[in-house]
Amino acid sequence: MAAPLGGMFSGQPPGHPGDSRGQPSLLQAAPGPPRTSNSTLVDELESSFEACFASLVSQDYVNGTDQEEIRTGVDQCIQKFLDIARQTECFFLQKRLQLSVQKPEQVIKEDVSELRNELQRKDALVQKHLTKLRHWQQVLEDISVQHKKPAEIPQGSLAYLEQASANIPAPMKQT
Repeated sequence: MAAPLGGMFSGQPPGHPGDSRGQPSLLQAAPGPPRTSNSTLVDELESSFEACFASLVSQDYVNGTDQEEIRTGVDQCIQKFLDIARQTECFFLQKRLQLSVQKPEQVIKEDVSELRNELQRKDALVQKHLTKLRHWQQVLEDISVQHKKPAEIPQGSLAYLEQASANIPAPMKQT
């Protein structure tokens, strides 16, 4: 990739080589509330998620009596998380756009790979359905064979039991 992810997974400083086009990195301040100097979007996303979770299990909210205050606090935490998630999504979409402009063949390779995977999945599904179809065709064939031989199959439940008992071997006599 021509432009690294701007310190998303390491402590790379902002403005590193390959990011001189003015595109925001994960360490640069995006529109919205100011960030701390070493904070990345991923770090903020994680901390805002933790804040959402903490607000839901916090003793302050459990013991609180004002439901409107609790609801407002939880809504604010969730809204902050959603805002940072949108910023993170925008960052990755910008990087994806840069990649598609700089290396269009890479995007085509990914699309071809996805299409091949989809074809394999659909081929497996077709084979599964063909197997089921063969099974049910065999069941129908067996049923039609039974209906073609009505003279061999005695009518009525008593006749059926007589025929079934005729096939059972007689018990051995004890001496």
